[in-house]
Amino acid sequence: MTEKSAKRNVLRQRVADEHAKVSFVELFFDLVFVFAITQISHSLVEHFTLQGLAQAALLLGAVWWVWVYTSWVTNWLDPDSVPVRLMLFALMFAGLLLSTSIPEAFGEKGLVFAGAYAAMQIGRSVFTLLSLKGRSPANYRNFQRITAWLVLTGMLWIAGGLVEGQARFALWALALGIELLLPSIGFRFPGLGRSTTADWDIEGGHLAERCGLFIIIALGESVLVTGATFAKLAMTPETVLAFANSFASSVAMWWIYFNIGAERASHRIAHSDDPGRIARIAYTYIHLLLVAGIILVAVADEFVLAHPAGHTEAKVAIAVIAGPACYVLGNLLFKKATAGWYPLSHLVGLALFALLVPAAAILSPLALSLAATLVLIVIATWETLSLRPKEA
Repeated sequence: MTEKSAKRNVLRQRVADEHAKVSFVELFFDLVFVFAITQISHSLVEHFTLQGLAQAALLLGAVWWVWVYTSWVTNWLDPDSVPVRLMLFALMFAGLLLSTSIPEAFGEKGLVFAGAYAAMQIGRSVFTLLSLKGRSPANYRNFQRITAWLVLTGMLWIAGGLVEGQARFALWALALGIELLLPSIGFRFPGLGRSTTADWDIEGGHLAERCGLFIIIALGESVLVTGATFAKLAMTPETVLAFANSFASSVAMWWIYFNIGAERASHRIAHSDDPGRIARIAYTYIHLLLVAGIILVAVADEFVLAHPAGHTEAKVAIAVIAGPACYVLGNLLFKKATAGWYPLSHLVGLALFALLVPAAAILSPLALSLAATLVLIVIATWETLSLRPKEA
């Protein structure tokens, strides 16, 4: 077999007007991130402070970034080829190390987290660079830029793992901030120029499905965490109602994203003249807000299940209101990026969440959570009815 044909076997073979399906090995890879999200949720429950929120946001950004970069890569590389499968398995192992270190990422296991993260980012990019050589000149050139940047930011991650306290947070925030900025500037690197979204020859339907599946992962994590908490509690009317409310909020969040928006966005990106632009804005950036909202809702559900009655503490009110509001805001921006307009139902929903802020002072945790879920149900119902097909 020639070198050229070997490379061909590593790249995805695209068929015109056909959607590239998500493979079983990609789904297997995603299981690692169920664990990662669970770790972030548990850390937030235990350390729901301003510092804890900032640290959780940084860790979530890193987890999302390593996942979404891998999803872009498997859009170009064939995950059913043996070399790519082995690469994904190696990433899974490193991802497990990263996930297990999350609770102590700002403590004793900082270097483990940083090392695993840098190894995943750099290793995957080098593998992709070699796979694209001689096959996709524009993308090969872009991965030269990406790899160069990730080596530099990797040094910042490792340096952060070697120091402690605020210095670690500052170095990691700088590294992640640079990485988050890179797609918006076309990965411009001295001597290598920059790319445009037109150079990112992606199969839009595949990336849309991958990101939709990540939302399923995050929602599933929320259900698992809530179910595990409820199983340890006595079955009182308050806890049963809180558990039912948690399930209802998960269903409403699923409905808001998947009933109309996800399929419409998938169709839009699949038929776009510049799918890279939509993928960058709608899927690479905006979906991070959706996942953050889901995690906050899971944290809120744990708080409410533990103490459904009595006075609503500030941290409970923040989680109960900010979680679904963040999720709705993410959906609002996602639908604007893929449909071209801001859904009125989502705008009204955000206004209703704002009205819940003063109400938190007089409502119990359970009552406040029920009100937040009701807002989600109103948004889902409104959008469904307003966009249903008109009868002839």
